Amino acid sequence: MSRRTPFPAPSPAVRLALLGLLAAVLVALAGAGCSRGDTHHKPGTGHEVATGSVPPATDVPDRSANGSDAGAGTGAGTVVEIAVRDGEVVPAPGRVEVGLGERVTLRVTGDTDDELHVHGYDKTAELRAGEAAELAFTADRAGVFDVETHGSGLVLTQLMVR
Repeated sequence: MSRRTPFPAPSPAVRLALLGLLAAVLVALAGAGCSRGDTHHKPGTGHEVATGSVPPATDVPDRSANGSDAGAGTGAGTVVEIAVRDGEVVPAPGRVEVGLGERVTLRVTGDTDDELHVHGYDKTAELRAGEAAELAFTADRAGVFDVETHGSGLVLTQLMVR
């Protein structure tokens, strides 16, 4: 008496299609970024907008408090000042270039309570309405990192560390 399995083995084409589907799912999960998922961002401010290709250094707007990059890479530090008013980021989200090993201070003032988060560094700070919050750290990883609020889901800026 021969024994038959209830389901025949899939054909090579079906196996290949299943492997492709599995690979696509894994790639999508790996790119998810924030542990809360990309759906917590307001439209047009999510990771898909903020994590585009890195422009050449000459195209990066300087948003440091002193308007110069004299301290880049020297450990002197960069202070980035950002405000959130009525759900709008001032100045508009852009990129701040800092040198690898440089001290970065984010000074954020908002009109509502929220949480500040720096992706890739897993640094957070509590934001209190009407009060300036400071988050300082050493940029010891190269790359492009989103700075966002979690409650309102706004991308405030990106840090480009070179």
